[in-house]
Amino acid sequence: MKLVPLGDRVVLKQLVAEETTKSGIVLPGQNKEKPQQAEVIAVGPGTDEVKMEVKKGDQVIYSKYSGTEVKIDEEEFIICKQSDILAVIK
Repeated sequence: MKLVPLGDRVVLKQLVAEETTKSGIVLPGQNKEKPQQAEVIAVGPGTDEVKMEVKKGDQVIYSKYSGTEVKIDEEEFIICKQSDILAVIK
């Protein structure tokens, strides 16, 4: 199944959280917070008012409580508006 976003929406796949810190400390599972970094999987066509600035494959940082989580074929995705994306990681 393929997700095709409409308007100024973007489909994101959340990046995997780090299990250890840079100094080697292992983080317990319940204390881990989901990262706010994701990869862009699909981009809508935009609207007359909104030009799409992200593209498929971009790594982005998005707002903490934005978007709608969906599960398709055992994979989890987030569908959000482009305005919920705060930055592109280069």
